Order: sequence, then structure tokens, then C-alpha cells
Amino acid sequence: MKLLHIDSSISGGQSVSRQLTASIVARLKQTTPGLEITYRDLAIAPVPHQSPTILFAKMKALYEAGALADHIVEMVAATVQGGATVDASTQAEFAETNVVLDEFLAADIVVLGAPMYNFGIPSQLKAWIDCLASPGKTFKYTATGVQGLAGDKKLIIASSRGGFYTASSPMAFMDHQETFLTSFFGFIGISDAAFVRAEGVGLGPEQRKLALETALADVSVLKAA
Repeated sequence: MKLLHIDSSISGGQSVSRQLTASIVARLKQTTPGLEITYRDLAIAPVPHQSPTILFAKMKALYEAGALADHIVEMVAATVQGGATVDASTQAEFAETNVVLDEFLAADIVVLGAPMYNFGIPSQLKAWIDCLASPGKTFKYTATGVQGLAGDKKLIIASSRGGFYTASSPMAFMDHQETFLTSFFGFIGISDAAFVRAEGVGLGPEQRKLALETALADVSVLKAA
């Protein structure tokens, strides 16, 4: 069984989400003999953000593989026939996005550290997620709508928030972190998703300690399957 461990916090040793992902991975390693772990730190080694040239390289590759809808094929074909090219720098960045996608596709379990920054996720985490949106590999459109293709994975998200944003909170409408993650991973077919949540960590030492203790108690009962 293969596990992909992703951290995205910029807070280093003070990061709550990093403490949680480390504990989650340690727990799963303890309960799953032979677990293979791949680690990626998006704060130290960020993946390329989307750009017009990377988008063109991606669309060109999908076009050549026959994985695009007809109207998009026509646009890309016209661009290719017009002489547009992908230079070496863009090709290297595009290759890196494919490495990210391949790591994700190979994993049976994904442990994702996702702190809330300004009511959403860190930009470096969004860049990683953009690499996963791949027609024909993680989703496809059918006559009846979208079909997710990554539904065979287990996803565990370590969520940390400075305030309180769960449904009962008056601030819940400002949560564009967990709601986005639930929506995106649901779109690509992952229904087996769990949140290990530390909330209110910015409201003082006592609440931070309580939030961590509560989250770590949830970690202690996690299983790989």
C-alpha cells in the first residue's frame, strides 16, 4: 500500500497542520505493515503555478492523446497549427506537474496538510491541486455529467484554523478551505475523505492546546482501510 504525504504550511515547526500530518502518517505506518510513503513539502519545494504556457502544454498533450472535448480540440488544434510551441523551460515545468499527478495517481492513501489562510487554502496547495485536475485521468465528462476517476483512494485532511468555522459557527459562511477541498476531491470521485481538525488555534495557548489534543485523539483511532 502506498501513502502520499503532503504538507503546505509555511509555519515550519510551529505549524499545527504539520504536527497533525506527521502524527497521522506515524499512526498509519504503525498499523499498516509495508506502507510505502512518498513525501512532498509544498512550502519548501513548491510546484509550478498555472500559467498560459503550462496550460497550453497541458492542452496540447491532452489534444494529442485524444482526451479533450471536440470544441476544445478545435481551439488547441488551431493554436498548434498556428505555430505555437512549448519551449524547454515550459516543458520542464509541465513535466513537474506530471510528476505531481503521477504521485497522486499511484497513492492508495493521501494525507494532506491544509491550514486555512485568509479563509481559503495556501496558494502552494492550490497549485498542487491544479496539477491533479486532469481530464481522462482524474475525471471525465460524459453524456450524463462529470465522472470522477480517483474514487479508489482514501483521503485524510489535517485541517487547522485560527478561528471556528464549522457549521454551528456564525463564521461558517467564510470557510472556503474545507468546503473547497470537499468539492474538488468529490469532483474527482473521492468519497472516502476524513478531516482531522484543529480549530481555534489562534485564540490563545489554552485553546490551541485543547484543539491539538482533540485532533490527536482522532488520529489515535485512524486506520488505513
